[in-house]
Amino acid sequence: QWTREMAGEIAAAEGITLTDQHYAILDFLRERHARGETLTIRSVGNSGIVDIKGFYGLFPGAPMKKAAKVAGIPKPASCV
Repeated sequence: QWTREMAGEIAAAEGITLTDQHYAILDFLRERHARGETLTIRSVGNSGIVDIKGFYGLFPGAPMKKAAKVAGIPKPASCV
């Protein structure tokens, strides 16, 4: 059972302090995952929430992998 509080703790362990923009991305990813859609960095960049460069800034290193972990969803197949 994923909660926003849980997301904050997972993010803190990754060295990330969540902002409203982080939560908007997490909600986007969880919604897309629930619909069975493929999650990619490009889809986040086209979401209107943040561009790809901004996504890397919010979740440095491995943005899709880290964002999925914080969102409580499985790592997308596109992640290596």
